[in-house]
Amino acid sequence: MEPIISRYTENDKPQIVEVWEESVRSTHFFLKELDIVLYKSILEGFDFSSLAVFCLRDTTGRLLGFFGVSGDKLDMLFLRSDCIGKGYGKLLLRFAIDQLSVHKVDVNEANERAYAFYRKFGFVVINRKAIDDFGKPYPILEMALPK
Repeated sequence: MEPIISRYTENDKPQIVEVWEESVRSTHFFLKELDIVLYKSILEGFDFSSLAVFCLRDTTGRLLGFFGVSGDKLDMLFLRSDCIGKGYGKLLLRFAIDQLSVHKVDVNEANERAYAFYRKFGFVVINRKAIDDFGKPYPILEMALPK
């Protein structure tokens, strides 16, 4: 059966943090352990209701992935490691583009798989920042869909 996309509720937060950490540990090999711990602590204190957050669930309610949008920008998209490469990211991104008019995203430059993923959807690099939003030396590529 097809997974279900639904709005975030506060009850989803523990699973979101769990999915985020699992995803980051399986895809962000360039991050230092201390930085993963820092980012996780920030995420645990983050108010997800400040974004339009949607969750992808299987029929049992297990969270498979999630994404968050502010305005026309995709701020986050993460999947459980066993869900990567199964079309779930495409499902979530297509929903964000078609239903929420997303046309911008930031990607860690060192995350080549994510960069390639967004390029397949037509996103192009419009800017490069040498540091991330937390002042860490992880270059960020700002990407957008051409108008």
